[in-house]
Parts: sequence; C-alpha cells; structure tokens
Amino acid sequence: MAEPSITVYPPDEDGGRRVRLDGTILGRAYNANDLLEFLRRAGLDPDEVDLDGPLIEWRGGGAYAWGPGSGDPA
Repeated sequence: MAEPSITVYPPDEDGGRRVRLDGTILGRAYNANDLLEFLRRAGLDPDEVDLDGPLIEWRGGGAYAWGPGSGDPA
C-alpha cells in the first residue's frame, strides 16, 4: 500500500490551514490537534503520524506555524 499524500497549506487570514489527503480536502485545521483528528477520521492512526516526518508536506510554514501571519513569507 502506498504512503498517503498529506498536504497542509499556509495559514489563512483566520489562522486556519487547509488539509488535503490524497487530493481530498479534509478541512481547515487551527492547530496540530485538529490536523491529527482529521487524519484519524480519514483512517490514519494519529499515534503513527510524525508531524516532523516526511509523510506531511508543509506549505507556508511547518508543523508549528499556526495562526494568521505565522507562515513563511510568500
């Protein structure tokens, strides 16, 4: 089975980050707990997800960039 493709986009003006799994939008996460809950609902074990690992592609800031303006400058 192939590894899932998880993409977390830069924080928007409200501080939420859009989350995609294999091209499907799971929702907007406002913190790491939200992200892990989306992944759990999608069938992944949150205890097996390393936020700093290669499974997640972080865009506009890494695993600790939450809130408006916390992403990398464009």
